[in-house]
Amino acid sequence: MLVELLLDAARRRSRVIAVSDPVATLNYRRLRAFARVIRDEITRRTQAERVGLLLPASGAFSGCLFGTLWARRVAVPLNFLLSPAELARLVRVAGLDTVFTIRHFAELAGALPATTVFLEDLNMKRRIFGALLRSTPPPPTVDPDDTAVLLFTSGTSAEPKGVELTQRNLTSNCRDCIETAHMQPDHNFLNCLPPFHIFGLLANVIAPVALGASVYCVPRFQPAAVARAVQEHKISILMAIPSMYRALLRLKPEFDGCMRSVYLAVSGGEPLPDAVFDEFRDRFGVELLQGYGLTETSPVCMLEIPEARKRGSIGRPVKNVLARIVDPAGRDVPVGAEGEIWVKGPNVMKGYFQRPDDTRAAITPDGWFRTGDGGCVDADGFITITGRLKELIIIGGENVHPREIEDVLEQHPAVAEAAVIGVPDASRGEVAVAYVIPLPDATVTELELRTLARQHLAGYKVPRQIHIVQDLPRSPIGKVLKRKLRAPQGEA
Repeated sequence: MLVELLLDAARRRSRVIAVSDPVATLNYRRLRAFARVIRDEITRRTQAERVGLLLPASGAFSGCLFGTLWARRVAVPLNFLLSPAELARLVRVAGLDTVFTIRHFAELAGALPATTVFLEDLNMKRRIFGALLRSTPPPPTVDPDDTAVLLFTSGTSAEPKGVELTQRNLTSNCRDCIETAHMQPDHNFLNCLPPFHIFGLLANVIAPVALGASVYCVPRFQPAAVARAVQEHKISILMAIPSMYRALLRLKPEFDGCMRSVYLAVSGGEPLPDAVFDEFRDRFGVELLQGYGLTETSPVCMLEIPEARKRGSIGRPVKNVLARIVDPAGRDVPVGAEGEIWVKGPNVMKGYFQRPDDTRAAITPDGWFRTGDGGCVDADGFITITGRLKELIIIGGENVHPREIEDVLEQHPAVAEAAVIGVPDASRGEVAVAYVIPLPDATVTELELRTLARQHLAGYKVPRQIHIVQDLPRSPIGKVLKRKLRAPQGEA
């Protein structure tokens, strides 16, 4: 199913640029040839069911992904930001004996308990030319429920879980997002997200191929490089997380006009702060749209689009995805009431790799996935996230969402970002504690922030402590890891 997307694009749009990066440019015909070379290499080298990909956002990643699928293997994109020990553990869990990578990751690859294949050693230019002269092999025969990609979660849980996403999961979610957002083949994508994360994998690797569109890759996120790429390549579709949009706001005035070509700028991965939305609109003339999804849902569940948006919401469910807001007993709550978001559709994962108990706990017998996120739905069907249910702070019996406090603290002109957690308290059950990053070359005091909080929040919501810090613990895509703030060392 997924390989057919590439083969079809190569037939329809053979000379259109498929993917480019600072090193190479591949049109669809050459991307198909690249994938065919990798297919042949995998078939020759290993009989293992799964193949590791230790690569940045690049044409090489796209070629290796489709080549792995063409060889009828499961692709396992690996997180190159992990330590050698962490990565080696995932390689063992996934049962990998072969990992495709580049010399840039030679030291990291050397610590892995698997054979590493460096693309630089494969004489790819010559072999791609040879593949162009030969007939194209047929796509593999696959079942829609065959696992296509194994992704390890890295955000909110201390123990990474392998998520099995099927051919149907990824193909359907890709097509449903394209239809919901009215994406077109002549759109130009920018890929500045790591491909081992589902957001980057689906939105910036698979979706452009399904369209026959072009994507430009920035292998490492750097605000100036991203701004130049948007301007030079006339990028019309930009997918990023809030911290990336926040970083773009710190660019020099010379970049003020860089976003003129953008049709769709989607923010996902974590809640979009109001201040970032307002500043991005005012400076670049682009209104950021929110989306929502999880690795387990391939990922997109909800999405705002230009003609159907509501400030602060994550939009409505994309085509073929159903959503409910339920109470702890699994009963639907009234419009406007808060509950847990459940989703159902062809995008919901097969399950957690070798974790049947975790799979049964996450997916109901009738197919609803329990997201663990709190939210509410309005009369028009727009859903708003209230926060992770496990991050809810209960102060003296009152429910407090960290995002509410964070939004207030981020109103301070010297504050770049805030993160709020709950900590145990003998008299009130829990109290709020805030961690605040000031803007570069700016200063802010705990007293100033406490005064601001008292002006806008009920007294019990005002943080008991406010720590001024230089950075926060983050996942590979920049999401704040609040579980690490709760650890004893997080108080430092």
